[in-house]
Amino acid sequence: MAWRCTGATNAELIANMANAEIITSERVTSAMMQVDRAHYVRLAHAAYEDSPQQIGHGATISAPHMHAHAAERLLSFLKPGARVLDVGSGSGYLSAVLYHLLQDPHNARSKDSKVVGIEHVPELVQWSVGNLRKDGLGAALDDGKIKMIVGDGRKGLLEDGPYDAIHVGAAAPSLPAELVEQLARPGRMFIPVGTHTQQIMQVDKDADGNITEKPLFNVLYVPLTDRVKQV
Repeated sequence: MAWRCTGATNAELIANMANAEIITSERVTSAMMQVDRAHYVRLAHAAYEDSPQQIGHGATISAPHMHAHAAERLLSFLKPGARVLDVGSGSGYLSAVLYHLLQDPHNARSKDSKVVGIEHVPELVQWSVGNLRKDGLGAALDDGKIKMIVGDGRKGLLEDGPYDAIHVGAAAPSLPAELVEQLARPGRMFIPVGTHTQQIMQVDKDADGNITEKPLFNVLYVPLTDRVKQV
């Protein structure tokens, strides 16, 4: 079970998720191995627990197994040159994982890849930038390959779209039309949807712009809201 994936180290946590078949690809294993969760949590001693944790301002960092599920589900759209939007980017952890998934030293298109993290709490955005720098991603920030901004994630960020993949880290009461609009053709979104009962939805847009929604599993996320209601 996912909650049994806790490890004593980052490597052990990831190995446990692979053994539980939550992580099923070498690419996701490699990307998550390059991102030390200890840089992205408030309590370093609990960094490798497979559980969500409070990061302040009414926000949480999702459990590692949820980030692994997201990476695996979006993987076929995470290629060198892709643009990715991380809504509710929080501590910056998944933005870092997504960045590594877009990099291939043998593919020149890697330099065109971009991850945009959007978070409506300015203090969290500032903290996330520091976390990314601690984790060795300062050059990616300086070069604009990772962009962390303050904004209303429900509206996305039109100027950097369309996005090959969108991850949403909080539960929307219904599917946000503006995020669907900003999906590329083709593109995929991983998003928790619902209020009292929530499900992860996989939202696919095909080359003709047709939308398919596929429920994956039940979850419990904090709501996707504005800063006033959250904090």
